[in-house]
Amino acid sequence: MLGLWLLLWGGLALGGRGETAFLRRADDSAGRCTYSFTVASPVEAACPDAGGVPELRAELAALAARLSRLESRERGSGPRGGEVGGAPEPQPAARLEAAYSELLRAKSRLEEEKGRLEREKEELGRRLETSTQEITRLRATRCPPSREGPGRDTLHAPGKAPGSATAPRWVPQTLTYQELQSERTEVPVSQPLEEMALGRPGSKDSAGCGELVWVGEPVVFGRAESFAGKYGVWMKDPEPVPPFTRETTWRVDAVGTEVRQLFQYEAAEQLAQGYPAKVHILPRPLESTGAVVYRGGLFFQPRRSRTVARYDLRGEAVTVEREIPSAGYHGQYPYSWGGYTDIDLAVDETGLWVIYSTEKARGAIVLSKLDPETLEIQRTWETNIRKRGVANSFVICGTLYTVSSYSAHNATVNFAYNTATSTSRALSIPFKNRFRYLSMVDYNPAERQLFAWDSFNMVTYPVRLSQV
Repeated sequence: MLGLWLLLWGGLALGGRGETAFLRRADDSAGRCTYSFTVASPVEAACPDAGGVPELRAELAALAARLSRLESRERGSGPRGGEVGGAPEPQPAARLEAAYSELLRAKSRLEEEKGRLEREKEELGRRLETSTQEITRLRATRCPPSREGPGRDTLHAPGKAPGSATAPRWVPQTLTYQELQSERTEVPVSQPLEEMALGRPGSKDSAGCGELVWVGEPVVFGRAESFAGKYGVWMKDPEPVPPFTRETTWRVDAVGTEVRQLFQYEAAEQLAQGYPAKVHILPRPLESTGAVVYRGGLFFQPRRSRTVARYDLRGEAVTVEREIPSAGYHGQYPYSWGGYTDIDLAVDETGLWVIYSTEKARGAIVLSKLDPETLEIQRTWETNIRKRGVANSFVICGTLYTVSSYSAHNATVNFAYNTATSTSRALSIPFKNRFRYLSMVDYNPAERQLFAWDSFNMVTYPVRLSQV
């Protein structure tokens, strides 16, 4: 009864608050009487539908995923902001450090170059002093005209037996040489000395021929400043055609695949200063360092071909081209230093030559005489000298000479092939590669000296021939 009264009083209290309550009485399964009442929830008007739970869960999962993305973005904003805001700070420092390192390297290179130039200057000064002393000594002991013949006062002095006197320091063996013999009693001593220093014999001797017996120290005339001048070719025309002279100097920087520029200088001094009088643009690019200038034309090998072409220097056009039959080209039979030196042109006292090799010759040097007007082959000699086994070659008085190495400081002229007798012989004439990258050697019969290109440097070598 007490429970019943409590229920009644609770219903009255709820009714007094204005809330609706429902009382229900019923028998349970055991036969007992049970009383129950229902009161409306103050928050929800009705119970949520059980089918809406998955939707709520999906919505909660979507909200959780969105919240997770927002948290990730919030966490990631710190490093990205640091990268964006902090990047400009180390980059200028890194650039400054790299620039400073590059400046240090450039300074080191300049100091090395300065040291090399100073050593070269000292060496030239010593040579000049030695030459001056030699000139003074020879002027003081000049031969009187009453002597029997040139040079006999040195070799046969009074009171001495013939052959007992010491030979001059430049005579390697008991031969008569061309430089001073015919002019020593006719002109002042200083003139033949200058010609000897430049490798230019007197006019009477220049008409003769002989065998090469000596190659002097290289003399630097100029230097290429760009990388295109690592190797190249420079030359003078021994038989120029007006308006050009024997002093007109020509140069080609041969590094590159489209080598077309031919630089013209009025004299070797202008070449040393690096200011050309004119630049010719060849209609076809040339290959490597085998070009020569002869009788007013540039003779060269067009790129990737076995042909030889003549470019007229006055008309500025190619006047004739001719293929060298079966000649290797573009790396088939080069000299030992490479550089596509398969076809090499040369000039001597007798005319124009082409040096090459063929498959039939199995890599041995083939030498052909060319007509400079038509480029027809007049005669061909096949030697037993392997072209890849030598660094370079040149022709003097119809004899082919080869250089043993392009990089060894103390190289030699190691072979000679005489076209008059069709025979070859071994030699050992000292030849110095001062800068150790010899890419071109040519003989100039008018000046009686070798023109060479040695690692950016344009040099000449005085030579001496034995009198035939």
